[in-house]
Amino acid sequence: MKEGIHPNYQQTTIKCACGAVIATGSTKQDIKVEICSNCHPFYTGRQKLVDTGGRVDRFNKKFGFDQNGQKK
Repeated sequence: MKEGIHPNYQQTTIKCACGAVIATGSTKQDIKVEICSNCHPFYTGRQKLVDTGGRVDRFNKKFGFDQNGQKK
C-alpha cells in the first residue's frame, strides 16, 4: 500500500441518544447517533416515535398546499 494516502484508523466510541456507548474502530472520533441497535424498533420490538411531522409541513408550505393536500 502507498504511504500517506490512507486515513488514520483509530479506536473510537459511538454514543447513542438512549445512552448506549459502543467501542469500535473508525477514521472519525466520537460518533454521535440518534438510534442504535439497543433502541431501534426493528431489534427491540417496541415502537419508538420519531418526529417527522415537521418535514411534511415544510413540504406543504414550500409548494403551497393546504392541510388537505389541495393547491391553494
